[in-house]
Amino acid sequence: MRATRATAAVPRLGAAAVGMLEGLDRHRLLSTIQLHELYTPRSSLRWTQLLLDRLRESGLAEAARTPGGLGLWHLTPRGVAAIEPIVSAGQRRKAISPEQAAGPLQKHTLAVNEVGLAFVRAARERGDECGPLAWHHEVVHSLGRPPSQRRTELLLADALLTYRQNAPSEEVTFHYRFVELDRATMGVERLASQLVRYAPLYHRTVPAADPLEEPEPAWAKLYPVFPAVMVVIAGLPPDRAERRRDIALELLADDPDLADAADVSLSICSLDDLVSRGPFAPIFRELRRPQTPIDWLGQAAE
Repeated sequence: MRATRATAAVPRLGAAAVGMLEGLDRHRLLSTIQLHELYTPRSSLRWTQLLLDRLRESGLAEAARTPGGLGLWHLTPRGVAAIEPIVSAGQRRKAISPEQAAGPLQKHTLAVNEVGLAFVRAARERGDECGPLAWHHEVVHSLGRPPSQRRTELLLADALLTYRQNAPSEEVTFHYRFVELDRATMGVERLASQLVRYAPLYHRTVPAADPLEEPEPAWAKLYPVFPAVMVVIAGLPPDRAERRRDIALELLADDPDLADAADVSLSICSLDDLVSRGPFAPIFRELRRPQTPIDWLGQAAE
């Protein structure tokens, strides 16, 4: 009965508040400012705060606080139950606890959501489509079972982002990106060793439906094209972020698996640049042309 009562409360909240519940379900943890930009950008911040207060009063969401007083919102178990009827079964998440919201999860999750928000801003400016639910956190892919091992090896992308680009000719192009958020909490060698695992994901095959046909790429069952890998460095000053980027690209350039996967595009930028300049600025460096500043679609500056 608790889930039924919670579900019944959702329609009374209004579209913006229900959208916030969906966003908190999808993205786990969002700041007041992020929720304002995603769901009520044309209203005042005070209006956003009032809507969030209603969610808290209804027992659907809670807010952790940073030392600076920033509200970090997440769903309660009642909120998860309330949103369940409009969330796909494969996308349902458990509510996070206040301790998780205030713990190590916080900075990483908020930074991934800042990446998504940068693309939302760009889409609004350009007339493209990239909404509040355009990215998924922690997308798991199987790499198969390595020889002499019993368990299947998995690759966990921090997020998968989808962006729809609308052209004046009414031509539509979809872009897909694996997002890897690097907060420099590990050595750059370890970062590179994680990124090279996208090569075996690209090469992995599964039997075709017709046993007489050649095996098919496993990724093709999920995506129309293999998503490019976008690495975003967060939490470092510009000079250190650039140095880490350059070393990572040098290490990756020497990897034979990536060299044998020419269709795997991997580029790196800093979160500060992505937020301040946007993804269509030449803020990226790509694995196979590391000296050329490009935008996220691979276009060099004119």
